[in-house]
Amino acid sequence: MSVAGTAFDLDHADSVALLDRQTEMLERIAAGAALSEILTGIATSLEELVPGSRCSVLLLDAVFGTLHHGAAPSLPTAYSACIDGMSIGDNAGSCGTAAYLERPVVAEDITTDPRWEAYRELATPHGLRSCWSSPILSRTGVLGTFAVYHDRTHRPTPREERLVERLTHLASVAIDHSGLYGALSESEERFRRAFEDSATGMALTTTDGVTTRVNRALRELFDLSDEELIGRPLDELLTRVADTGPVGDGTSYEARAWRPDGAELELAVAVSEVRGADGEAVYLSVNVLDLTQRRAAQRERLARHEAEVARSAAEAASRAKSDFVSALGHELRTPLQAITGFTELLGTLNLPAERAVAAREHIAGAAQHILSLVDDVLDVARIEEGALPLSVVDVGTDAAVGEVLDLLSPLAHGRSVELARGGPPLAVLADERRLRQVLINLVGNGVRYNRPGGRVDVTCAEAGDSVTVTVADTGRGIHADRLSRLFVPFDRLEADDEADPGVGLGLPLARGLVGAMDGTLEVTSEIGVGTTVVVTLPRSPGD
Repeated sequence: MSVAGTAFDLDHADSVALLDRQTEMLERIAAGAALSEILTGIATSLEELVPGSRCSVLLLDAVFGTLHHGAAPSLPTAYSACIDGMSIGDNAGSCGTAAYLERPVVAEDITTDPRWEAYRELATPHGLRSCWSSPILSRTGVLGTFAVYHDRTHRPTPREERLVERLTHLASVAIDHSGLYGALSESEERFRRAFEDSATGMALTTTDGVTTRVNRALRELFDLSDEELIGRPLDELLTRVADTGPVGDGTSYEARAWRPDGAELELAVAVSEVRGADGEAVYLSVNVLDLTQRRAAQRERLARHEAEVARSAAEAASRAKSDFVSALGHELRTPLQAITGFTELLGTLNLPAERAVAAREHIAGAAQHILSLVDDVLDVARIEEGALPLSVVDVGTDAAVGEVLDLLSPLAHGRSVELARGGPPLAVLADERRLRQVLINLVGNGVRYNRPGGRVDVTCAEAGDSVTVTVADTGRGIHADRLSRLFVPFDRLEADDEADPGVGLGLPLARGLVGAMDGTLEVTSEIGVGTTVVVTLPRSPGD
């Protein structure tokens, strides 16, 4: 930042003096000193290095475009008060103009400089004759201004420009640090209040489940003190009703506990991870809801409303499952049904050798697909990061579609849905396993959300340098206001009115996989008519 536009190196004495002051200011920043103290120290440093100067730092309110007092150790208090809250603009003195233009502004003579017309009468009574202001910049824009005043006409020397450049950068560091530190302190205070004042029992634990902090509601719920709760593994405090596996992000389960007086508590527990800056889990946040009275009331109504209570209990148990387990459970059904169907054929019918071999091959293929589903959730993250490994080769659409239809035929038969294919044999550039994964998802959805006697058509067609694979079903269709949510991971659109709502992961993953193969996936739907998904992929050059 040079007013004259020329490079200048400070002499040894200046460099040593400046380094000492910078070191002192950085130590104060690290120690958490107030921003006003830091800025005052920076302004004083320049005044000591440039005798006769009087410095000020103004902070920019970016929302309102106004400058406010930051530090002015030697300026008249009355003058600082008058300019506090001034608006920035192209004729707003040296500071307002510098902040507006984002470059240094030098007024060698305040009494004649046109940019000082509105502020001249504020400055001259205090003996201020010249003002040089530099914007304090960060990566996000202007933070404020650093101004140097003299009681005579003056233009900054290269030495002064270099000193101001270094100190302005130091001011930028201080202001940025103060903003981050203040935001962190405010966030911690909000968390502390929300945590301690919550009506729900809450605990923070290590990633291994050892409690490190508990709130008032949890202490009252268990009738135990901090000393009796902190440091104990979560599994010592809670006995899970059913084994749901390791406690981790998104885990929800029901548990029992006993107070010191022997009273039994029935609880609903939800666990989520709190991640650090590197994305790794640093501790677990555990919410504990007391269901004891609610469950007692349910038991009282059991004799009169047994069926209703049983349904409610089943819904509560279903809601208690983790989203992750539900997602994998849904995705595993299709290949498991194929395995079950072909196993029944082998066990109940005396099949010819060729058909028996084919059935075993279908079973093996479905089992292999089950193993591949373990990677689906990770695939979403890999796609978003652009790190999904692919093996792109020439893939025949006829074989790929045929394999998928064979795999899903038991599911379609069980739901009285007809599967059909059309179009010429074509070849696309794709990852064979990923293409099959996409088609299984699309055709599987077409079967699941169809009607008895319905139909799913898979049609391949040429489209210039591309090939389209269209999957059209005759199901109920999707409301227009829900189409935009189809590709939001884990947003299960039909969760309220579908017996088999799916995981909300299939279509987002399918679109991501197609995109990773340089293709597109588009969905259209009409209520009462059905849903159509069009996958477009690059055509094989040899086709």
